[in-house]
Amino acid sequence: MPEIDRQMSRLRRHRRVRRNVVGTPERPRLNVFRSLHHIYAQVVDDSKGHTLVSASTVDPEVKKQLKGLAKTDQARVVGKVLAERALGQGIKRVIFDRGGYKYHGRVKALADAARESGLEF
Repeated sequence: MPEIDRQMSRLRRHRRVRRNVVGTPERPRLNVFRSLHHIYAQVVDDSKGHTLVSASTVDPEVKKQLKGLAKTDQARVVGKVLAERALGQGIKRVIFDRGGYKYHGRVKALADAARESGLEF
């Protein structure tokens, strides 16, 4: 089954990336997950195991802004909203966790929008 192989490969890549990418209270981890229809991002403090801030295309606040947008543009909106929420909580610096996905397309759009909105990584 090709889709299982593809998912297992992504999880293997994600575990490999996570060996080196650890969120701390000073510099939490910005984690990205994308499905076929949605994209989710959260800022996590791994020392406590807490999600500090999150945003996704299923958020009621964000969903209002997504009418008629392509998935890449939706990812940009999610990145912008996540950065605004993080800055509101005093989080300026994060470490980026691409979740085993290529840094390309929706993942790159989300990261670039978060950077443009003021997050440093």
